[in-house]
Amino acid sequence: MPRLVSAPKTPSAAWPAAWQRPTFRYRLLLTLALLIGLVANLPRFFAWVQARPGALLPDPLLALLPAHDVSWFTFIIIYLSVGATLAYVLPRPYVLLRLLAAYWLMQASRVLLLALLPLEPPIGLLPLRDPIIDTFIYVAAGPITKDLFFSGHTATVMLLALATEGARRRWLLAATAAVGLLVLVQHVHYTYDVLAAPLFALGCYWLAGFWARFKKSA
Repeated sequence: MPRLVSAPKTPSAAWPAAWQRPTFRYRLLLTLALLIGLVANLPRFFAWVQARPGALLPDPLLALLPAHDVSWFTFIIIYLSVGATLAYVLPRPYVLLRLLAAYWLMQASRVLLLALLPLEPPIGLLPLRDPIIDTFIYVAAGPITKDLFFSGHTATVMLLALATEGARRRWLLAATAAVGLLVLVQHVHYTYDVLAAPLFALGCYWLAGFWARFKKSA
């Protein structure tokens, strides 16, 4: 695997140094283009997923949990996690590239698995409502309830934790556990979806490391 280039000693010098590398510019712009293309097609894909019949899975843990709408708590944690991570990764171009690539891999993995594993939502599901996306970005005809395996919210916060270090990472790992628990309390996901999410996040972040590494001459 190519060695990671040495980062400049000061964050202010990191972006000019990275941007001088044609390979970095190409990979960053390609990653952004792939992300935009994927996100632009998600509404149509989710509409197709929502229209398909699927399997209803037994889940002994969910059967013990009374369902409660905790959407606001879930998204407060998620958006605080995003803010904390952006403050860390924006001055670090190679870490940002790796995080963006990992997020694309994660979403592409979800698209593939959702296409291959049609599922019915858990019994007692209460729709998870994102106060920002549902209002300003994607207004669906009805709630999307079949985007199940695996939990994208849990996996996303796990990716954010992997992109950081120290106390910030520990806080984000706790946030990952909290989000996983909250989506179970709301019966938005099966237990299997939540348990699988960190594993997929780890795999995607590891693979993205190859994309964010450069030879010294690159």
